[in-house]
Amino acid sequence: MPGDVTLSPLGGLGEIGMNCMLISSGDHAVMVDCGLMFPEDYLFGVDVVIPRFDHVLAHKERLRAIILTHGHEDHIGALPWLLPYVDVPIYGSPFTLALVAKKLEEHNLLKSADLRPVQKNDRVEIGPLAFNFFQVSHSIVHSYGLGIETPAGRIVHTGDFKIDRYPLDGHQTDLDAFQAFSDPGVLCMLSDSTNVERDGFALTEMEIKRSLGEIFRTATGRIIVTLFSSHIQRMQEIFDLAHDTGKRVAVSGRSLATNIELARDLGYLRMPPSVFAALEEFPGLPPEKAVLLVTGSQGEPLSALSRLADGDHRQIRVQPGDLVLMSSRFIPGNIRAIHKLIDKLYRQGAEVIYESVQGIHASGHAHCEELAIMLNTVRPKFFIPVHGEYRHLVKHRRLALEHGVTPERGIILEDGQPITFLAQGGIRLEEPILVEQVYVDGKGVGDVGQTVLKERQLLAGDGMVVVLLVLDEKTGEIILGPNLISKGFVFEQQFSHVLEDAKCIILDTLDAAAPGNPDKLKERIRSSLRKFFRKVLDRDPVVVSLVISL
Repeated sequence: MPGDVTLSPLGGLGEIGMNCMLISSGDHAVMVDCGLMFPEDYLFGVDVVIPRFDHVLAHKERLRAIILTHGHEDHIGALPWLLPYVDVPIYGSPFTLALVAKKLEEHNLLKSADLRPVQKNDRVEIGPLAFNFFQVSHSIVHSYGLGIETPAGRIVHTGDFKIDRYPLDGHQTDLDAFQAFSDPGVLCMLSDSTNVERDGFALTEMEIKRSLGEIFRTATGRIIVTLFSSHIQRMQEIFDLAHDTGKRVAVSGRSLATNIELARDLGYLRMPPSVFAALEEFPGLPPEKAVLLVTGSQGEPLSALSRLADGDHRQIRVQPGDLVLMSSRFIPGNIRAIHKLIDKLYRQGAEVIYESVQGIHASGHAHCEELAIMLNTVRPKFFIPVHGEYRHLVKHRRLALEHGVTPERGIILEDGQPITFLAQGGIRLEEPILVEQVYVDGKGVGDVGQTVLKERQLLAGDGMVVVLLVLDEKTGEIILGPNLISKGFVFEQQFSHVLEDAKCIILDTLDAAAPGNPDKLKERIRSSLRKFFRKVLDRDPVVVSLVISL
């Protein structure tokens, strides 16, 4: 009906990442964020995971704009897979759009993109919807929460936020703006749930800078700092501390260098020329004057920090006495890789400091007390937790109930479950829409499904054995083979006796098979070898049998 407003979550409700929400009223729809998610370990070969956009594309004439809350990959990363099919303006902060432009340029999509920068407290009307942009503090500069005016009532979308009690350089959450927007009454609030399990308040950037400052003043060797390449505020703290302690800073890592250049050009990063050092200069700097910013906070194999830990970096070697600061959160899926990286750095003689050892990182997501402050500021009628795994959504709803939301109005949605706020009051759950994770592997989008992943898991588990056998079509005699090639199964030199025995199994199978049916022979060879390998080695490799008749 006219005046109804529907929220359709396409991602981000039930997982960390892939944030994407469709807000629609009448013949107008607006997408809030368009993020990706990085693959779990079991998704062999998958590069990124994106939402399924079938629902959007089926009604793409209704899509009028994309609104971006900030520039993290889990909020902007899926744009290159949507924009070839839709032509709508994209609104976001100047820094967010600078990151988007860089991404679209890599995919040859920048020329056709309509990027429209907005400043804090701007208001953008899109049909019956109006979006107000409120500054929030997060681990990337120029992040926004949204105050959305709709025919059914006002909606607040917090975006990713925290409430920094002692903000530096004006990086604060504008609670006054949220309150002013909320005073007439808020129909519904959508709020970041990521850190609902953490009590109290997140550490402030002032506390982080104080802790880093003590390290900078007392360190006698080189300092190597790794952090998220989008955390411009933390980088500013590093440059400020280097300036204050007479040190110089070099940078290694393409994403870091790119984001530093973007932030500096937009005026978000102050870098005194005397502080910056070219990477080639770093090895020659006095150890007590040398600071190196590197990528690799999550243990990424090809990152600058990983290459340092492996001794593969072109210009720099880790030295005894180096101090490595991991000023970032350990993302759960990366913990094992990070721990291995730390061990390698210790083997090289470095000392490593990270979040659980010393306060050198503050989360960009609100802890429980901060979430309560936002609830008390907005005072919504309905509450929908977003941006979290399912347990986070449940616990955030419980918190909302403790702060005035009635049980029937605290609603947990999952991806693909639209909810409509009726113009005359009340809500209606709509029929679920098709949403699922779409796997991107190279240039292939969605062609890697469960069957392919299962095959990759089998290959990763026990490897593969390829059998090559060439037969005379008329006589059935062997012209070539049988040859066996092991890939990820056994080391052929060490287990040559096993492979020789396997060749005997193939010959026995060939003798027992009826001539003239190569397909049946292939299946018998495959079955016989699998039984043999299970019996001898307790392994079950993928067996590919190539039988060619000439």
